[in-house]
Amino acid sequence: MILLGRRHLPLCCALLLCLLSGCVSAESTIATVGTDVTLLCNYDAQHYGRLPVCWGRGDIPNSGCAKQVIKSDGTSVISRLSERYLFMGNLGGGDVSLTIRQVEESDSGKYGCRVEIPGWFNDHKHEMTLTVVAVRPNPLKVETREVKERTVTVRWTPVFDGGRPVTSYRIDLKNKQASWDTAVSTDVSNPELTQLTLVDLRPAKTYNLRMFATNSVGTSEASNVLTVTTKEAAPEGPPLDMELEGITPHSIKVTWKPPRPDLRNGVLRSYSVSYREYDPTGRQFKRWQHSSVTAMREVESVILSNLKPSTKYGVLVQAKTNAGIGPASTAPLCSTLDEASTSKSASTAATVWIQDTTSPTSVHTTLPPAHTTSVAEPVTAVTVWADNTTSVTSVPPDPPVVELKEVKDNTISLLWTPGFEGDSPITGYYLEYKAVNASWDYTKTVVDFSPDQTEATIIEINPSTYTIRMFARSSLGTSKSSNVLTITTGKTGHQTVTTVPTDTHAAASVEESESRHLVAIVVPVVLVVVVVAILTAWKLQQIKQKKGSLNMWMTGGALRYRGSESLQEL
Repeated sequence: MILLGRRHLPLCCALLLCLLSGCVSAESTIATVGTDVTLLCNYDAQHYGRLPVCWGRGDIPNSGCAKQVIKSDGTSVISRLSERYLFMGNLGGGDVSLTIRQVEESDSGKYGCRVEIPGWFNDHKHEMTLTVVAVRPNPLKVETREVKERTVTVRWTPVFDGGRPVTSYRIDLKNKQASWDTAVSTDVSNPELTQLTLVDLRPAKTYNLRMFATNSVGTSEASNVLTVTTKEAAPEGPPLDMELEGITPHSIKVTWKPPRPDLRNGVLRSYSVSYREYDPTGRQFKRWQHSSVTAMREVESVILSNLKPSTKYGVLVQAKTNAGIGPASTAPLCSTLDEASTSKSASTAATVWIQDTTSPTSVHTTLPPAHTTSVAEPVTAVTVWADNTTSVTSVPPDPPVVELKEVKDNTISLLWTPGFEGDSPITGYYLEYKAVNASWDYTKTVVDFSPDQTEATIIEINPSTYTIRMFARSSLGTSKSSNVLTITTGKTGHQTVTTVPTDTHAAASVEESESRHLVAIVVPVVLVVVVVAILTAWKLQQIKQKKGSLNMWMTGGALRYRGSESLQEL
């Protein structure tokens, strides 16, 4: 018996310690940031009845709960640290499990449940270790804000970040028919963005777009996929393989093919065929005549009739979409037949300036070098200059000042400072964006912004060197051009150059500003000189009227005078 008692002495001591301090059971659970977690704790309410209970953080002390987060009297909650701590179970049935809403990483740690059972050392104690881990952000919900010919603006609402701040976004763009493996991916390092614009897209093309959010844990699942079709634009290429054939003394047959598919910029609706009699002397004005042909075939043709016999004619053909008309295709001059001759010529698509000094419009067109001639009237109005005798006293807004905030890969971040708004509030801004070697009159991209915006991020799909300028709008008109930024994207060590405005309005603005500064300096100086001259002349006149004359000259460095009046009178 004594031997048996010695063998079980450690067990007896453990049982006695358990009775004195109260036995504590322990468990652990893992949860992700943002979820609801329930830490289990129960007692036999049918045997003990309703009992007080508390939950705290850390080890359970000899009495009560350390760093108490919630407490119940057995019937209802009498105190709690935050609305996030709840008893969701049946208190009357002994379910005193703790539920924590939308846990955070800071909620990680040890929690203790204490049920106060009457009697010495009878309290029920239960400890749980909670580990809360951060996860990847939730997928973004992306929506289209604006679609134009060459730009798409998208926006999104911030989502749950997984417990760690979002550090960047990634946007994928591809042709609708292609796989995502061919997508152009762009990383955007500004996590505060909720909107961006993609530029340099092709008109009348359908794209797929998706986005990702990234934090220190990882990258989210893909957002919803947007399918966007850019708007049509005027064709960029001329009709091809144009040919002229004189078929009778009074008619010429014109044949051609559509422009290159990648330069059509939409569905071709029709062709404009313009023709006029050629005057070799250039002295007589010959008016253009026009004919419209519906676009239907891969080889189009039209017969120009009611022409003069044995007369040369020039012909231009331009393709049209719903958005506008494209550049012209030309062929060498073709003559109608006389009694026994035929004239046929093959075409090459080329480009020249044809300008009419008698008309306020101009068109970009060309005849081949061997047949280039000075023709006078345009075919289509590209630029219109009109006399305006109306006196306008209202003041439009001043242009904004554009600054480059950041260039990273093919992402450009801009900010601008509004100028004086003039006689009416500014209603918006628009940004023009083109290749550095292109003309502002052709192949430019326009991005609109609201009047309260002062910064924007745009993504250049085809990295290269571009020029950017901005205008302000109001109900009274549009401002002059801002300063022009020249930006190179897609390279390490980007170089950006800020230049003065290149358009005539902006140059006039700069010249006017410089003139104002010059006038502000010169005018006061001139006024002082004039006043001094007047006073000097007046004083000399007084001296002369008194007596004699005053003569001064320098001889050998000494000042000599002659006359009856003292020099001090001067």
